[in-house]
Amino acid sequence: MIVGLTGGIGSGKSTVAQMFRDLGIPVYDSDREAKLLMNAAPEIRQAIMLNFGEAAYTASGLNRAYISNLVFKDKKLLQKLNQIVHPAVAKHFSKWVQKQSTAYIIQESALIFENQSEEKYDQIILVTAPLEERIKRVMKRDKVDRGKVEARINNQLPDTEKEKKANFTIINTNLGKTAETVAKIHEILLNKSVKQ
Repeated sequence: MIVGLTGGIGSGKSTVAQMFRDLGIPVYDSDREAKLLMNAAPEIRQAIMLNFGEAAYTASGLNRAYISNLVFKDKKLLQKLNQIVHPAVAKHFSKWVQKQSTAYIIQESALIFENQSEEKYDQIILVTAPLEERIKRVMKRDKVDRGKVEARINNQLPDTEKEKKANFTIINTNLGKTAETVAKIHEILLNKSVKQ
């Protein structure tokens, strides 16, 4: 059974992903794998440089700040980047799935609903948190100003829209409560996978 784990920036989906890992569930981190592929796969590197220029890479690898700056201002460029990276991540994910043997696995991906890829999953878990809290978390984590965080949030669907489509919603404001919710969802998913 393939479970999608999603949530807006600053919602704490990586924290929730770690809680599932602690329960023995393999989690595929799409963002992390995309970054690795953007550095390691020559064909992706070539396509990115072709579309974003030589400055897309520095001696130490992908110039994330440069790319982020371009794509957050221009939706067409963001689509272009996604067209280059997403198929490679999907292929990598399929190979990864074949190596797993647990009742269910999780794919952590920020933009499941934005990319209309919900049909790929048997169940979807949404992680949310109050907007103000999310903004503060990201400002602290990424050392960026409020405007930058708000621009990134505005590029994502509002949580109210995502909640209508998700099978489970975790409100991540208190780690103890979040862990309890994760444990409950884990039990439900184990039961569902047995019935499949």
